[in-house]
Amino acid sequence: MKFKKLCVALAATCMTGLAFAQAVTVVEPWARATVQGQKATGAFMKITSKDGAKLVSASSPAAGVTEIHEMKMEKDIMKMAAVPALEIPAGKTVELKPGGYHVMLMDLKAPLADKSNVPITLVFENAKGVKSQVELQVPVKTMGMQQGHQHDHKHDHKH
Repeated sequence: MKFKKLCVALAATCMTGLAFAQAVTVVEPWARATVQGQKATGAFMKITSKDGAKLVSASSPAAGVTEIHEMKMEKDIMKMAAVPALEIPAGKTVELKPGGYHVMLMDLKAPLADKSNVPITLVFENAKGVKSQVELQVPVKTMGMQQGHQHDHKHDHKH
Protein backbone atom coordinates (compact mmCIF):
# COMPACT_ATOMS: atom_id res chain seq x y z
CA MET A 1 0.00 0.00 0.00
CA LYS A 2 2.85 2.42 0.79
CA PHE A 3 4.32 1.73 -2.67
CA LYS A 4 1.03 2.69 -4.35
CA LYS A 5 0.85 5.96 -2.39
CA LEU A 6 4.47 6.74 -3.31
CA CYS A 7 3.72 6.15 -7.01
CA VAL A 8 0.68 8.44 -6.85
CA ALA A 9 2.71 11.14 -5.08
CA LEU A 10 5.53 10.89 -7.62
CA ALA A 11 3.08 11.04 -10.53
CA ALA A 12 1.43 14.14 -9.06
CA THR A 13 4.84 15.79 -8.56
CA CYS A 14 5.86 15.06 -12.16
CA MET A 15 2.59 16.42 -13.53
CA THR A 16 2.87 19.57 -11.41
CA GLY A 17 6.44 20.12 -12.63
CA LEU A 18 5.38 19.84 -16.25
CA ALA A 19 2.46 22.21 -15.78
CA PHE A 20 4.71 24.72 -14.03
CA ALA A 21 7.19 24.52 -16.90
CA GLN A 22 4.79 26.30 -19.29
CA ALA A 23 3.72 22.94 -20.69
CA VAL A 24 7.29 22.37 -21.90
CA THR A 25 7.92 18.77 -22.86
CA VAL A 26 11.29 17.16 -23.41
CA VAL A 27 11.44 13.85 -25.27
CA GLU A 28 14.17 11.49 -26.48
CA PRO A 29 16.99 12.96 -24.36
CA TRP A 30 20.42 11.35 -24.56
CA ALA A 31 24.03 12.28 -23.87
CA ARG A 32 27.11 11.02 -25.63
CA ALA A 33 29.26 8.63 -23.56
CA THR A 34 32.86 9.67 -22.87
CA VAL A 35 36.17 7.91 -22.43
CA GLN A 36 38.69 8.28 -19.60
CA GLY A 37 40.27 11.74 -19.73
CA GLN A 38 37.55 13.27 -21.95
CA LYS A 39 36.34 16.43 -20.24
CA ALA A 40 33.35 17.43 -22.37
CA THR A 41 30.36 15.94 -24.16
CA GLY A 42 26.98 16.93 -25.54
CA ALA A 43 23.40 16.19 -24.54
CA PHE A 44 20.61 16.13 -27.09
CA MET A 45 16.79 16.10 -27.00
CA LYS A 46 13.58 17.38 -28.55
CA ILE A 47 11.83 20.27 -26.77
CA THR A 48 8.28 21.48 -27.36
CA SER A 49 6.53 24.35 -25.60
CA LYS A 50 2.75 24.75 -25.81
CA ASP A 51 2.87 28.52 -25.24
CA GLY A 52 6.42 29.33 -26.34
CA ALA A 53 9.44 29.71 -24.09
CA LYS A 54 13.18 30.24 -24.07
CA LEU A 55 15.71 27.72 -22.81
CA VAL A 56 17.86 30.12 -20.78
CA SER A 57 20.24 27.80 -18.96
CA ALA A 58 21.15 24.26 -18.06
CA SER A 59 23.06 22.68 -15.20
CA SER A 60 24.31 19.27 -14.14
CA PRO A 61 26.14 18.07 -11.04
CA ALA A 62 28.22 15.88 -13.40
CA ALA A 63 29.86 18.92 -15.02
CA GLY A 64 31.70 21.98 -13.79
CA VAL A 65 30.20 24.03 -16.63
CA THR A 66 26.94 23.41 -18.52
CA GLU A 67 25.99 25.66 -21.45
CA ILE A 68 23.57 25.82 -24.35
CA HIS A 69 25.66 25.66 -27.53
CA GLU A 70 25.20 26.03 -31.24
CA MET A 71 27.42 24.19 -33.68
CA LYS A 72 27.51 25.23 -37.33
CA MET A 73 29.72 24.97 -40.38
CA GLU A 74 31.29 28.12 -41.81
CA LYS A 75 33.08 27.17 -45.03
CA ASP A 76 35.11 24.11 -43.97
CA ILE A 77 35.38 25.06 -40.29
CA MET A 78 33.00 23.71 -37.66
CA LYS A 79 32.31 26.43 -35.10
CA MET A 80 30.75 25.97 -31.70
CA ALA A 81 29.78 28.71 -29.28
CA ALA A 82 27.54 29.25 -26.28
CA VAL A 83 24.21 31.01 -26.92
CA PRO A 84 22.49 33.15 -24.27
CA ALA A 85 19.10 31.47 -24.87
CA LEU A 86 17.31 29.19 -27.31
CA GLU A 87 13.82 30.13 -28.50
CA ILE A 88 11.21 27.37 -28.34
CA PRO A 89 8.35 28.75 -30.49
CA ALA A 90 4.78 27.97 -29.40
CA GLY A 91 3.67 24.58 -30.62
CA LYS A 92 6.94 23.88 -32.45
CA THR A 93 9.51 21.23 -31.62
CA VAL A 94 13.14 22.30 -31.45
CA GLU A 95 15.60 19.45 -31.79
CA LEU A 96 18.92 19.63 -30.01
CA LYS A 97 21.11 17.29 -32.05
CA PRO A 98 24.73 16.60 -33.02
CA GLY A 99 25.91 19.27 -35.45
CA GLY A 100 23.34 21.81 -34.22
CA TYR A 101 22.06 23.13 -30.90
CA HIS A 102 22.95 21.01 -27.87
CA VAL A 103 23.60 21.15 -24.14
CA MET A 104 27.36 21.15 -23.62
CA LEU A 105 28.66 19.45 -20.47
CA MET A 106 32.22 20.63 -19.78
CA ASP A 107 34.77 20.05 -17.05
CA LEU A 108 33.23 16.63 -16.42
CA LYS A 109 33.86 15.33 -12.92
CA ALA A 110 33.98 11.70 -14.15
CA PRO A 111 33.53 9.89 -17.46
CA LEU A 112 29.93 9.32 -18.57
CA ALA A 113 29.54 5.58 -19.07
CA ASP A 114 27.35 3.98 -21.71
CA LYS A 115 23.97 2.86 -20.33
CA SER A 116 24.20 5.16 -17.29
CA ASN A 117 22.18 8.35 -16.68
CA VAL A 118 23.28 11.93 -16.15
CA PRO A 119 21.08 14.45 -14.30
CA ILE A 120 20.46 17.68 -16.21
CA THR A 121 18.25 20.58 -15.16
CA LEU A 122 16.89 22.87 -17.88
CA VAL A 123 15.68 26.37 -17.02
CA PHE A 124 12.98 27.91 -19.21
CA GLU A 125 11.54 31.42 -19.25
CA ASN A 126 8.09 32.31 -20.58
CA ALA A 127 7.03 35.53 -22.32
CA LYS A 128 6.26 37.15 -18.94
CA GLY A 129 9.77 36.44 -17.66
CA VAL A 130 8.65 33.64 -15.31
CA LYS A 131 11.31 30.96 -14.98
CA SER A 132 10.71 27.26 -14.39
CA GLN A 133 12.81 24.10 -14.35
CA VAL A 134 12.60 20.68 -15.95
CA GLU A 135 14.74 18.04 -14.28
CA LEU A 136 15.87 15.12 -16.42
CA GLN A 137 17.70 11.84 -15.97
CA VAL A 138 19.36 11.66 -19.39
CA PRO A 139 20.42 8.24 -20.74
CA VAL A 140 24.08 8.07 -21.79
CA LYS A 141 24.80 6.31 -25.08
CA THR A 142 27.83 5.41 -27.16
CA MET A 143 27.21 6.72 -30.66
CA GLY A 144 29.15 6.24 -33.88
CA MET A 145 30.91 9.03 -35.72
CA GLN A 146 28.02 9.40 -38.18
CA GLN A 147 25.97 10.84 -35.29
CA GLY A 148 28.28 13.61 -34.20
CA HIS A 149 31.57 15.40 -34.64
CA GLN A 150 33.32 14.63 -37.90
CA HIS A 151 36.92 14.96 -36.77
CA ASP A 152 38.26 15.65 -40.24
CA HIS A 153 37.06 19.28 -39.84
CA LYS A 154 38.76 22.08 -37.96
CA HIS A 155 36.96 23.12 -34.76
CA ASP A 156 36.62 26.58 -33.30
CA HIS A 157 35.21 26.36 -29.76
CA LYS A 158 34.25 29.73 -28.25
CA HIS A 159 33.07 29.99 -24.67
